[in-house]
Amino acid sequence: MSHISEQKLPPAHIQRAPIAPKSIASGLLLATLGAIFFSGKAIIVKLAYRYGVDAVTLIMYRMLFALPIFALMAWWASRGRASLTRKDWLGVLWLGFTGYYLASFLDFAGLAYITASLERLILYLNPTLVVLLGLVLYRRRITATQIIGMAISYSGVVLVFGHEITLLGPEAAWGALLVFLSAISYAIYLVYSGELVKRLGALRLVGLASTVACLCCLLQFALLRPLSAAAVAPEVIWLSLLNATLCTVAPVLMVMMAIERIGASMASQAGMVGPISTILMGVVILGEPFTAWVAAGTVLVIAGIFVFTRGRT
Repeated sequence: MSHISEQKLPPAHIQRAPIAPKSIASGLLLATLGAIFFSGKAIIVKLAYRYGVDAVTLIMYRMLFALPIFALMAWWASRGRASLTRKDWLGVLWLGFTGYYLASFLDFAGLAYITASLERLILYLNPTLVVLLGLVLYRRRITATQIIGMAISYSGVVLVFGHEITLLGPEAAWGALLVFLSAISYAIYLVYSGELVKRLGALRLVGLASTVACLCCLLQFALLRPLSAAAVAPEVIWLSLLNATLCTVAPVLMVMMAIERIGASMASQAGMVGPISTILMGVVILGEPFTAWVAAGTVLVIAGIFVFTRGRT
C-alpha cells in the first residue's frame, strides 16, 4: 500500500490517546520499524526481478507464503465474535480485491519499470488521494493548507519522474502510471473500509481481506501461467519468503500496535521515514543513483505531506 503507506497497512480510522510516556516511545519505535520494513518490499521485488521472474509469478509466491499467516490472523481475531453477515462478506471481498490484491499487483508490475525510490514517493501520496476521493464521492471540503501541501508533494514526484524518464526512457511513464493506479486502489480501500473496521475490528478485517487477496493472486497465477512457470531460481523463493514475512506481515502488525499506542496521526508522522529508507536501501543494495533531483523531490514530497496533514478539517 503507505501509505502510512503501501503498501500494505491497516486502515487508520481508529485512534487512541497515549496511555503512558513509555507507550509513546514503544509506539514510535514500532511505527518507524514498520515503515522501514514496508519500504524493504520494493527493494526485494527489484532484486527478484534480476532472476527473470515476472510480476504474476512473483506476487503469487509472496502471497502463497503470507496466506497461512493472514488466515491464522483472521481466525484469531474472529474467536468469540459474531459471524459475518452477507453484507460483511461482500465488503471483505471488495476491500480484499481493491486494497490488497489489485494495489499489490499494480505495484509489483510498476516496479519492473521504475526505481524503488520513485515507487515509494508515488505511494507516499496516498493520503492526498484519500482526500481527493472524499471530495469526489462525498463532497468533503478540502482546505487551502491541504491544497498547498498537495501541490508541493506532487511537484516533488513530477521532479523525480521527469529526471527518471530521461534515464529509463518512456517505459518509466508506464511504470509510474501502474504504481499511481496502485495508490488509487489502496486509497479506495481506505475510503470504504471505515464502516467495516468499526464493525469487525482492524485485525480481523486485515486478516480476512489479506486472505482474499492471497487467494486472488494464486488464482491469477493458475489462470495466466502454466504450472511450469512456478519453477524459478531458489533466490526468488527466499526473497519471496522474506517479502511475505518481514516486509508484509510483520510491518502490518507493527503499525497496528503503534496505532494502538500513539494513534494513527502520530504513527503516520513516524512513517515519513519510509521514503528515506527506501532511497537509502535503493542506493546501497540496488545501486540506484542518488542525484540532486531525487534528493530535492524527496524533500518536496515529505514536506508537502507534512503540510497536508496539518490542514485536515
